Amino acid sequence: QVQLVESGGGSVQAGGSLRLSCAASAYMHYCRGWFRQTPGKEREGVAAITPDGGSTYYIDSVKGRFTISQDNATNTLYLQMNSLKPEDTAMYYCAAVSRSGSCGILPQYLYRYWGQGTQVTVSS
Repeated sequence: QVQLVESGGGSVQAGGSLRLSCAASAYMHYCRGWFRQTPGKEREGVAAITPDGGSTYYIDSVKGRFTISQDNATNTLYLQMNSLKPEDTAMYYCAAVSRSGSCGILPQYLYRYWGQGTQVTVSS
């Protein structure tokens, strides 16, 4: 059973930056992504990356501000978040799934592995 552990969340002012990390307990040649959730709302896919890192995907609201990347040597997934806005405030989760098809931002039910989440709070 692969475990995912997020870190890097915190509190920043609007316009600031944070870098989230997601360490995997084993090598994962998987589709991987970042989701976020605020109380009372559905979990929202934010970004995704293919196993080889060759393709990345973002929702419109974070394009140009967030960058997803991975280091397969250390089994770590990253989300660099710049120009943060108060509406980016949420619990952020990393997720992974082994699949042969598309690695876009998949529906959350398709992801098999999830981290415990890390809180990001952006103040205005």
